[in-house]
Amino acid sequence: MNAPLSSSVRFDIQGLVNAMAHSHASDALRCQFTPQQWEVLAGYMQPFAMQQGQSLIERGAADQTLYFIESGTLSVHYEDGKGRVRLAMVAAGTVLGEGAFFSRLPRSATAQATNTCKVWCLTALRFKELANRHSLIALELCLAMGGVLAKRLYNRSKRVAVT
Repeated sequence: MNAPLSSSVRFDIQGLVNAMAHSHASDALRCQFTPQQWEVLAGYMQPFAMQQGQSLIERGAADQTLYFIESGTLSVHYEDGKGRVRLAMVAAGTVLGEGAFFSRLPRSATAQATNTCKVWCLTALRFKELANRHSLIALELCLAMGGVLAKRLYNRSKRVAVT
């Protein structure tokens, strides 16, 4: 899943902050964090790079990780029992994995990088640790994630992105 970080790939939480602040996506994550709160959150996340075609999420996987997209685009696809495929594109400034993160159910779709991406992940265990030590940051993140989830469920073409 995760590509090894090359020495030319640099990660700084400010890149993710900028991606979220400048995203025009209807389902962009809108957190009201101070720069210091972003730094705290960054300490609980792990950044990694993805190459085109690499899978981030596999349908059916029992994984509760939340993924923050700093750069690049991912395609999210789901094939139903009749062979019909639904597709959504998710770009920088958005998140993936909120469905399994909140429900603890298996992943409902597969997500793959359509180009080179920078992604930050937050595991359920690290989130629990964040909630115990910095409850206001965890609460703000949950509220923002609830907004993303609601927007995706309301927009029929984006429902497949609820992974």
